Amino acid sequence: MDPPRAGSDEKFLSSVIKLHPEKVVYISCNPVTLERDLKYLVKCGYEVKRIQPVDMFPFTEHVETVALLTRKVQ
Repeated sequence: MDPPRAGSDEKFLSSVIKLHPEKVVYISCNPVTLERDLKYLVKCGYEVKRIQPVDMFPFTEHVETVALLTRKVQ
């Protein structure tokens, strides 16, 4: 997933949940919306395995963040 700065809306996130992928890679340019969307995905059965910031724009305050989520085994 690579949503806009505003993050994913609930309709899109619920579609991801319905698809039930084993892994989700979420790329974000906004840590606030990343946190919000990760909380939703975790609540719906995923766990965050790894988060990695990537400085693609040196000398600015902007940073991309890549998060790997996996479906919890039930």
